[in-house]
Amino acid sequence: MNDFPLIFEITRTHLMSRFKQTVVAALGVTFGIGTFIIMMSFMTGLNGLLDGLILNRTPHIQIYNEIKPSASQPIDRAAQYKNSFNVVHAIKPKNSQERIHNAIPLLAQLKQNEKVKGATPQTVSKVFYLAGSNKLNGVINGIQVEEEIRLFNFEDYITEGESKSILKRKNSILLGAGIAHKLSLSVGDKIQVSSANGGIFPLIIGGIFQSGLAEVDNIQSYVNIKTAQQILGEGSHYISHIHVKLWDIKDAVPMAEKISTQYNVSALDIETANAQFETGSDIRNLISYAVSITLLIVAGFGIYNILNMFIYEKMNDIAILKATGFMGTDVKWMFISQALIIGLIGGILGLVLGFGVSVLIDHAPFNTEALPTIKTYPVNFNPAFYIIGIVFALISTFLAGYFPAKKAQRIDPVEIIRGQ
Repeated sequence: MNDFPLIFEITRTHLMSRFKQTVVAALGVTFGIGTFIIMMSFMTGLNGLLDGLILNRTPHIQIYNEIKPSASQPIDRAAQYKNSFNVVHAIKPKNSQERIHNAIPLLAQLKQNEKVKGATPQTVSKVFYLAGSNKLNGVINGIQVEEEIRLFNFEDYITEGESKSILKRKNSILLGAGIAHKLSLSVGDKIQVSSANGGIFPLIIGGIFQSGLAEVDNIQSYVNIKTAQQILGEGSHYISHIHVKLWDIKDAVPMAEKISTQYNVSALDIETANAQFETGSDIRNLISYAVSITLLIVAGFGIYNILNMFIYEKMNDIAILKATGFMGTDVKWMFISQALIIGLIGGILGLVLGFGVSVLIDHAPFNTEALPTIKTYPVNFNPAFYIIGIVFALISTFLAGYFPAKKAQRIDPVEIIRGQ
């Protein structure tokens, strides 16, 4: 017959005549797609939060001068031992400083590189934190705070005080949260730091820094880079580390190798520095997708069962339609159309449900001492999840309607009427 307006009208009548069954079928799609979106949004959001704790504060390339034994020992240069197998015990490292040689020209070249988003120097000093009779071992990092904020979201980790206080006051320090807790200090209090060469420097706490990693917050603090150089008793050219942020993280490995070879320094790329973390992140993402795909498959089987029963209960209607002149193809497209309409309505409702619950989760309070800057649960509103959801709803309902409809296409109406 192929009269599509008539076929559509019969399809609409079928859906409305069994309204409760239509609603149940649509809700099966709705909850399947909604649950998929909620799970993916929350789990990937949580993974993103955990990744960000490390990656936001980790430079793509760390440049430093590693102190290590000389590759060529004096005995190797002696002519009489040239053809001998030499074994040297207890090799001492070279007598050199931790500073990067020619750090200023290297910084200038890095900033001119089109692949580099930014490069910032640091001066690291081992110190003792002194408060009354208490003494804690730790590390002070001299930084350019404005560059740290621009490249590494530094300000997001300041829980009290102000990050730029180390710019306003030369003797200001951003103290690690673990140190502040152990020494019972807060913003505005005074603390003394003792350097390795014995000098003692009084500082005022301008802010509390908390990364969420206890091993960092218990030892590290931050001051202006010039203050760190003064604590070490060095000049303004003393730079121990250079942190590089790239536009594309994939350039980190080849660029680190090039810098190490060209400038005779140690250059550690982010993939090497966080190899174990990357493995854990990949496994978490794999579990997230595995759980979500399983939800879709289970939802697909549920949709198939509902629509299969939906079509099975309309066998009498199929017999009457075929007896009145409708072809098997017409009957097949009637039920496929019903399935697609149910999938479209259920899928759209599933998107609304998924988005609505995700918004509620995103606004739910999430308070923990380990992550004081995080106020609500992390949710990832990636449009790809919603596209996957609606596409799966249409494909699954099409297949769920196609196979029973294919069977209905071959039904002999005489047998059904005779059986009645």
